[in-house]
Amino acid sequence: MNDAIALVESKHRKKKVPEVAVGDTVRVKVRVTEGEKEKSQTRLQTFEGVVISRHGSGINETIQVRRISYGIGVERTFPLHSPMVDDIEVVREGRTRRAKLYFLRERIGKRARLGERTRVARGTRGTDEAVAEPEPEPQPEAEVADEAVKAPEAPDEPDAAEPTEDEETS
Repeated sequence: MNDAIALVESKHRKKKVPEVAVGDTVRVKVRVTEGEKEKSQTRLQTFEGVVISRHGSGINETIQVRRISYGIGVERTFPLHSPMVDDIEVVREGRTRRAKLYFLRERIGKRARLGERTRVARGTRGTDEAVAEPEPEPQPEAEVADEAVKAPEAPDEPDAAEPTEDEETS
């Protein structure tokens, strides 16, 4: 029985689904049909917002995206493997410590913002490559002339502290 379900799911599963985590700001492009069935046209409509939850696994996996539209919070649930979802683009990766961000429903304005997560490239953690600073570009060496130019030397002036010959005799 499980083999039959896995076979059907593998046919309808999308091959390329981006890694979307809770807290990420995503731009989901959804196919929308307009008009009657005979004269219907499809277009892509974008929905940009913060992923507040993930549900399910496999072909049944869904994400719930929340955004504020004209001062009103709007939430939509998108099945990741649905043919109606054309593309999911991660705009910003958010840093969060929760699996569900339902607390954002009560927050508005700047309080509803999440910190940004910075990722280290895989395989570079703990090595010098992860924190390597860019090497400075080599400076072009100044061209040295064959003849060295010397500054004229000033004539030796007697020190004021030492008495001159005239002063010694008096």
